[in-house]
Amino acid sequence: MLMRNRVRGIFTWLALIALLGSGCAPAKREDLVQEVLSADPGFSQVLEKHKELTNRLETYERELSLKRATIQRNLEQLKKELAAAEASVRSRAADVRSKMEPDRLRLDHALRQAQEDMRRTNANRAAVGRAISQLRKTMKRAQADEIADPPARAERESDLHEMLHDAARLDQELKGLRAHVRLLKLKLLLIKL
Repeated sequence: MLMRNRVRGIFTWLALIALLGSGCAPAKREDLVQEVLSADPGFSQVLEKHKELTNRLETYERELSLKRATIQRNLEQLKKELAAAEASVRSRAADVRSKMEPDRLRLDHALRQAQEDMRRTNANRAAVGRAISQLRKTMKRAQADEIADPPARAERESDLHEMLHDAARLDQELKGLRAHVRLLKLKLLLIKL
């Protein structure tokens, strides 16, 4: 407790001296020091301690300033190195990607072709489906007439059988084309860089 009060007293004196000394010229500060020392000669130890601590603080500040300047220089150099490394990596990555480009273009072309084939086959299947529906409607309406004309009925049934066969074939083609398109999309996805 006694030590704490003594330290507090020292800092109070130091603050007072700092306040008085901050606005004073060095000659006037010396006059103040002489005045205080003439009144309290034991205070010279406190003033010496203050001087030592002030010097130490100034040394720390100079060290910090030097360290800050060194780090700033290093930081600028590191930023330049990072920018150069990023540019180098981008360039090399572009070279690597360009090596994959022919395969990607080939797969992309094959995908567009397969999608066009699928669109065309879908259109053909839809046309066959409409024709089958139309033929069935015609056969239903002509059922009474076909009793009198069996060859016409047989011809319509043969046409229907052929159309159903075409529809099944187109369905199989579409199934194969869908699988092919899916496979091409997966291949493109897998080689994406």
